[in-house]
Formats: sequence, C-alpha cells, structure tokens
Amino acid sequence: MYSLSNSLLTVSISAKGAELQSIRHKVIGLEYMWSGDAAFWGKKSPVLFPIVGGLKNNTYQYKGKSYTLGRHGFARESVFTVTEQTENSIRFTLETNAETLLVYPFDFRFSVIYTLIENKITVSYQVENKGNEQMYFSVGAHPAFAVPLTEGTDYTDYYLSFNHIETSGKWPLSPEGLIKKTPDAFLINTQRLPLTKEMFYGDALVFKDLVSNSISILCDKTAHGLCVSYHNFPFMGIWSAKNADFVCIEPWCGIADSVDASGDITQKEGIHSILPEEQFTRSWCVEVF
Repeated sequence: MYSLSNSLLTVSISAKGAELQSIRHKVIGLEYMWSGDAAFWGKKSPVLFPIVGGLKNNTYQYKGKSYTLGRHGFARESVFTVTEQTENSIRFTLETNAETLLVYPFDFRFSVIYTLIENKITVSYQVENKGNEQMYFSVGAHPAFAVPLTEGTDYTDYYLSFNHIETSGKWPLSPEGLIKKTPDAFLINTQRLPLTKEMFYGDALVFKDLVSNSISILCDKTAHGLCVSYHNFPFMGIWSAKNADFVCIEPWCGIADSVDASGDITQKEGIHSILPEEQFTRSWCVEVF
C-alpha cells in the first residue's frame, strides 16, 4: 500500500489496479471511500482500461481476429509499478506484457497519477501508444464513496447535486450489461437527484449527454460531503451494489457495447484512438469537506 499525506488528508492507493483505497480527513476524522465489504462489492475504485463496461459476448474483433476481454478490462486486476513519487504525487504504470497481448494486441504504457493538494485528490490517466499502428482504447473511473458519510444520517438523507440543470435520459442495460437501444426519461430540468437504494436495483444509471462537469454528494443534515469534478469525459455512470452503503460517480471515456454492437473495436461507441508515440490524458478530481 502506498500513501500520500498533507495537513488535511491521508490518501492510500494499492499497487494492484492502481486502486484508490482511502481518503481520510485528518481534522474531521471522516473516511470518504466505501469500506470494500465483499458481501456487497469488494472493490473501492477500480481503474477501467482498455475498455469501459462489457463487450457483447465478451469479445471484440480487430484485423480479422477475435479477442476475449472481461468487463471493464484488465487494468483493475493488474499489478502496477510505481515509476515516480514526490511529496504530493505518485505515478503507477502498467505496460504491455505477455498476458495483456493475449487479450489486447496493442503496445501501450498506461499510467495513473494521484496528486494531493489541500483537500483535493486529482486522478490523471495517461495512455501512450508505444506500438507502430493506431491504438484503440477506452478509460474510465469507478470510485465508490461512503453513504451515509456521518453518524446520525441515513442513505436517503443524501442526494447528488449536478452543477448544471439537467434534462437527460438514462440508458438501460440488458441482463448481459449491454446498452439498450433507447433511453428512459429520468432527469427532467433538475440539478438534484435524491439517493435511494432501490434506484440501483436495475444496475447502473448510464448517461450520454450530461452538461454538468461536477457532481456532489450532499446532505441537508450535515455540512460534510464531497464533489467530483471532471472534464472531457463524455459518459457518466452512477451505481451502487444492491442495498450497499455507497454510491459510485464514474466519469467515462468509453461505454459498454450496445445490444446491436458489431464487435469491431474500431467502430465501438465511445472508443478513442491514438497514433504511434501519441499520448491521451484525462483527469478527474474529488474535493472533500
């Protein structure tokens, strides 16, 4: 386990999956991350790469060959190497190896950088194409935050606050985790989404057209909460395991296959591509209070 610390926060990250494990406020004494109770969901903040969500039949095609890849890709189960560390930041790096080549035929370097400044932790993803052909990928976040956050409050006391008024449908998922063809009306001229556990009984809330670039977890019974801000992540997932005490706010550069996806990775919805020696960078931030 690796840690970053300043006068306000201590942040812990595991080398496995470069996964954020803890955000603890030293002054307030609050832990903002989900406990990771395996009875509900054993992870805390998996990194999604080189796909986000699931593939139709767990397969995709590239240059006439089929590959099998599980939901959200392999990064979350891979052991990263710490390649740089300073007083307030740490870089975890994963590179192409024999195991990745079996399921993903591209030569890459993927880094996750955590930077701690005051009461904020910034998470940056850097994808580098180390091969000699165009590289196709998706990347995304999946942090799970504790709800309720403070003693004396309940799950339903909390709500999500969008920083812009939203009118956006949610895209339902098939039993196989694929995006259905049409959205359901959901957010209608509102900035506020009250949290209920029943809301997630049908899997994640998936959005393709939110105008907000930050979502806060707030409660009228406490001054404490958090704000997740992000830029240039075109998709958003909001999720919790059934009856669990957390909510995930998931900025995505990528999305699960649709029910009628062709399987061709070069044509996949939300896919990104970079040329040899090019880099792709995205960042999101969580501010706690």
